[in-house]
Amino acid sequence: MRRMEQHAQILVFSGRSNPSFTSSVCETLGIELGRLEVIRFSDGELSVEIDDNVRGRDVFIVQSTSSPANDHLMELLIMIDALKRASASRVTAVIPYFGYARQDRKLRARVPITAKLVADLLTTAGANRILSMDLHAGQIVGFFNTPVDNLNSLPVVLPYLRNRYGEHDLTVVSPDMGGVERARHLATRLDNTPIAVIDKRRSGPNLVAEMNVVGEVEGRTCIIMDDMIDTGGTMVKAADVLLKEGAKQVVACCTHPVLSGSAIELLEKSSLVEVVATDTIPVPRAHHASKLTVLSVASLFAEAIRRIHNEDSISSLFR
Repeated sequence: MRRMEQHAQILVFSGRSNPSFTSSVCETLGIELGRLEVIRFSDGELSVEIDDNVRGRDVFIVQSTSSPANDHLMELLIMIDALKRASASRVTAVIPYFGYARQDRKLRARVPITAKLVADLLTTAGANRILSMDLHAGQIVGFFNTPVDNLNSLPVVLPYLRNRYGEHDLTVVSPDMGGVERARHLATRLDNTPIAVIDKRRSGPNLVAEMNVVGEVEGRTCIIMDDMIDTGGTMVKAADVLLKEGAKQVVACCTHPVLSGSAIELLEKSSLVEVVATDTIPVPRAHHASKLTVLSVASLFAEAIRRIHNEDSISSLFR
């Protein structure tokens, strides 16, 4: 990644969701982190004070809407509003992990499409552009009335998997039908590795009742590719099913390590040989485990920010 020359028109600010990630982005760009203060009042309300002059500047706010999702989302909206009222020329919301993305469609009567609501909130707050990574569903891009750049983690994840597991006797596995396209993108770049799909039937949210494997996995290293790992239950059950079908070993790979509840402990005790994730969501030190490998995508976001600022192509990053 090219380092960016100091430019009078760009500023990068960080919310509180992942400040170390934002610091890495700024270090790669060769700029200083913008100064702001988030204030929490005694009743829980938030306010923001911007300590840098942003008038006429091209501003980027880095904030994953990860747990606590509501606090981080509200903080992001307030930061956008503060920057727009301070006459920033353009405000880009850099959201490495876009929370509420799983509520992207209406599966039952009288339920919300919250991903669309969040998109509307960001636009109404004043975000001129959105930069995110591996959105849960492609249609979320269409929920916005502003430009959206949806990065993917393959430029970082692919070299690691290739160096560690080679390109022979591999099968890329999608944990459900909705993730087939994601699995195919990885498989195509791993020397056209075959893919398999796990047909799973859910009995409720985060509950999987039954799994069946469609595809050849016997004697192969299986890489389960998903956009996120939440409770870890799906990955653990998928690994057991694949090994039962004759897989040699199973690796879990995701972009967003949500890892709620006792997910880390569950993954550590599982039959998975490794869990590969990125740093779109910070993983607390207490959660670090022998099977967990966290790869940084900060340099990828830094390059995307540089290209947006310079009006260069983003898609060429992935060719």
